[in-house]
Amino acid sequence: MEFLMPDFADPAVWISLVTLCFLEIILGIDNIIFISIVAGKLPLAQQRKVRNMGLLLAMIFRILLLLGINWIISLKDPVVTLPAMGALSDKAIPLSYKDMILIAGGLFLIIKSTLEIHHKLNKDAAPEQKPKTGHKVNIGPILLQIILIDAVFSFDSILTAVGLVESVIIMIIAVIVSIAVMMLFAGPVSRIVNKHPTLQMLALSFLVVIGVVLIAGGFHQEVSKGIIYTSLAFSLTVEMLNIRLRKKEKSIELNDSAPIDDK
Repeated sequence: MEFLMPDFADPAVWISLVTLCFLEIILGIDNIIFISIVAGKLPLAQQRKVRNMGLLLAMIFRILLLLGINWIISLKDPVVTLPAMGALSDKAIPLSYKDMILIAGGLFLIIKSTLEIHHKLNKDAAPEQKPKTGHKVNIGPILLQIILIDAVFSFDSILTAVGLVESVIIMIIAVIVSIAVMMLFAGPVSRIVNKHPTLQMLALSFLVVIGVVLIAGGFHQEVSKGIIYTSLAFSLTVEMLNIRLRKKEKSIELNDSAPIDDK
């Protein structure tokens, strides 16, 4: 990989940079969703701080990984070989450190998302009390979860970028730009997701799917991420239409129940 400054007078460099920025933003959607859901448990005064800290940590992770890109590439070398496992594979599966990181990250994402879904389905009938705005909450455990998932998503993102461009400088610029864009839109995304319980369930279910995709990738079973993100976009569109329909029906009910003036 090249650490030389690219020639920005070359249009091909700008095309590579824009393409990589777009890819980094798309791959960062799941990271934003996870951070938004985890940070949503905090008081409003702390949510923005934790979201920005989480995204900054993601940026730092990715830049550090890019600076050690040759070491990252070496993590793709097999270190363990699993025997053939019937339905999973009729051949032995060589696992590298990269594969193990993806599998561990996928398991963490599935377990965490499933526990969140279980919590939301089984919480008391009484409305959940959120911490007061002025009340300080220990953000250590939440930041630890964000750091763990940032590390996994960073590995996945960097390994995807390696196959697209050769210049590490372009990769670093793309990471900084994409994180800046995500920080700009993380607040609105977080407010929308945390406002609607059905969107939270959709987001958590999506994270479970991403966890499965990471595990499948760790076992060399490639799943098209394009299909996953297209399905998410379709499901999100349908859910937004449902939310709009529910608001309209609620508005009609309120108008019908309003007292009629006989004057």
